Amino acid sequence: MSATYNYEVVAHWGLGPQGRPMGGVVPGVAADSQGRVFVGRRHPPALLVYDRDGVYIDTWGADLLGNPHLLWVDGEDQVYVADTDNHTIRCFNPQGEVVHTWGTPGVPGAPDQPFNQPTKAMRGPSGDLYVADGYGQYRIHRISDAGELLHSWGSAGTGPGQFALPHSLWVDRDERVWAVDRENNRIQRFDSEGRYLDEWTDLVMPMDLFITPDNTVYIVEAPSRVSIFDIEGQLLARWGEDGSAPGQFADSPHSIWVDEEGSLYIGEVATLHDRVQKFRCV
Repeated sequence: MSATYNYEVVAHWGLGPQGRPMGGVVPGVAADSQGRVFVGRRHPPALLVYDRDGVYIDTWGADLLGNPHLLWVDGEDQVYVADTDNHTIRCFNPQGEVVHTWGTPGVPGAPDQPFNQPTKAMRGPSGDLYVADGYGQYRIHRISDAGELLHSWGSAGTGPGQFALPHSLWVDRDERVWAVDRENNRIQRFDSEGRYLDEWTDLVMPMDLFITPDNTVYIVEAPSRVSIFDIEGQLLARWGEDGSAPGQFADSPHSIWVDEEGSLYIGEVATLHDRVQKFRCV
């Protein structure tokens, strides 16, 4: 690790005395301004709520979600869940109530239309919703606050504007869309109209990314790596190793979130390691 980006693992975060209370694979993690940490659980599907210390608080959406994937939390502490099996994006308010659903539960969209197994959703500075769509097709959608589909782009392939799997995305403060093209080992960047800008290729199976308010870019890669860049693409730090001990990654770091204290939360999808790991900045 670099001298600037130094982290230590908080051993056994969220596991408690039972060892595995999360109970299943946990592909998504995010945190709000109140210090709550949200964990998407795949089986049985639900959104689990913890405090910053890893103490379980609540369960949301157990009767609604089919297969929660990646998460995002907005400035009003609303939680957006990409539900791949139900072909929907659901928005939970801070009390755990669903206040908006995009897509028809259980019904995939028509080819090139929202949604077919979406992977992540996030609003940009304009307020529009951007969705990576995902496992069922090779598209990015931009949807207005009123629900109108404004733009869609992407197709299968390896060229600019094509995807092998748009697994995640981020919309930065300039409304540039960072699309995590996992199977092509890259992140592509687009303007808000879907025009290709450039791509980052110093990556191996990128899974998810987070951009902080100071424009530091955190990326998790399979099978066991965290990479930290500045906004221009200069590598600042890179670390990670295989293993099942605290601080190691047993199979695949699948999601990442940086909270207001600068701590990292990383969700893993290894079958035998249903855990979120917390790394504290030191």
